[in-house]
Amino acid sequence: MQLKAQTHVLQGSPIRLIPAVSNREEVLASKNRKRIMPDLLTEPSAPDPLYDALLYCNTPGVAERSMEGHAPPNFRLLSVQVMIRHGDRYPLYAIPKTKRPDIDCVLEPDRKPSHPNLEDFINHMTKGSEAQMDGTLSSLPRIPSHSLCEMGELTQKGVVQHLLNGQILREIYLKKHKLLSNDWTAKQLYIESTGKSRTLQSGLAFLYSFLPGFDWKKISIRHQWSSIFCSSQCDCPMRNHYLEEEQRRQYGYRIKNAQLEKTYINMAKVVGVPTRLLRASNPIDSLLCHFCHNVTFPCTKNGCIDMEHFKVIKAHQIEDERERHEKKLYYKYALLAVYPLINQTVGRMQRISEGKKAEVFALYSAHDVTLSPVLSAIGLTEARFPRFAARLAFELWQNTDKQKEHYVRILYNGEDVTFQTTFCREHEKRSNRPLCSLSKFVNFVKKEMFLALNSTSYYDACHSRLF
Repeated sequence: MQLKAQTHVLQGSPIRLIPAVSNREEVLASKNRKRIMPDLLTEPSAPDPLYDALLYCNTPGVAERSMEGHAPPNFRLLSVQVMIRHGDRYPLYAIPKTKRPDIDCVLEPDRKPSHPNLEDFINHMTKGSEAQMDGTLSSLPRIPSHSLCEMGELTQKGVVQHLLNGQILREIYLKKHKLLSNDWTAKQLYIESTGKSRTLQSGLAFLYSFLPGFDWKKISIRHQWSSIFCSSQCDCPMRNHYLEEEQRRQYGYRIKNAQLEKTYINMAKVVGVPTRLLRASNPIDSLLCHFCHNVTFPCTKNGCIDMEHFKVIKAHQIEDERERHEKKLYYKYALLAVYPLINQTVGRMQRISEGKKAEVFALYSAHDVTLSPVLSAIGLTEARFPRFAARLAFELWQNTDKQKEHYVRILYNGEDVTFQTTFCREHEKRSNRPLCSLSKFVNFVKKEMFLALNSTSYYDACHSRLF
């Protein structure tokens, strides 16, 4: 499986996934079917592929705990930078010789899952011609609109996921902490999206709940052509080297798994194609869509792809991620891949801490292949792979009693993971301070990231020769 195919990670509703059969067979078999109803509040003691898949689906409707904006009374919130993965989408790949999942991407407020603001959001999106959007973003649709979703298109579930994200953070950052005043200006916001409709639409859904009824004239969205947000610093041969090495590791790990190989051979027979062609079509991407939308897995005259096939492939993903962390190739790739983005993040924090002008709220609407290397680079090895509509927040705080002291908090899907990061992991043991010093984050980005690569700068780390 290639890196883009590594998918897994909150929330879910009862799932009914069965092979497609004739009406008569369906009636006869209906009494024997069991609904999958895992308790998402109780994590299994051992890795469970179905539990993991439900977390990844992130179906709206399950109460979510949010720790964003929590700090002692003598601390003031100065800025927030949020990186999001786009919401639920239609598959990027199709399983050969099978019918595509029948999913409607037209937004319908009366269809579940929905949100109280969905209708107003749809209406507001029709008025967006005055927004400033870079490059190709201005030509992209602001909402999904196909009755049969196009490949990679954001679904209604994906829109609702980010309406919920924006609502959660509005309650905390705007209503509680007054991060933006009622007369906020465009200069206080920084918004960036890749050139895919699903990231632009996810960002707009988030923004609409975060800033309901916002003035389009105040919205400026920058186009980021790279999925790793490297902007003008994308020339990095060693990054590509580590990525190729990681992909070779993935391939080697996959072919060693006898159960996985047997599963692929069996599935290939079901759909009537060579095994290598089935692998290349990345079946897990499509099967996850079936699973998340409670759509039956594909069937052909040769039989059906079933839940056991799905569980084997999903379990392999979990095992592969564990080995990925152990081998460190992906970690080295991640350090080089996301340095430009993390450096931009810490640079904005530094400017604000020094009293200079900078955006107090930044939003990066991105992909799993953006958030995953960020998590790896900052040392969050226990974090789950980014689910649909995952969010990663970087908060900057000031001690109001000692105004020169600034601190950071990092939160992943509402959970405070600050002291799980590489640069703050030991801090908690040796200090009674409730937050992590900004200086530790700065030192990590300016120095420690390169030490892990036996280098002293980003350029040197990118262009060092292999011996």
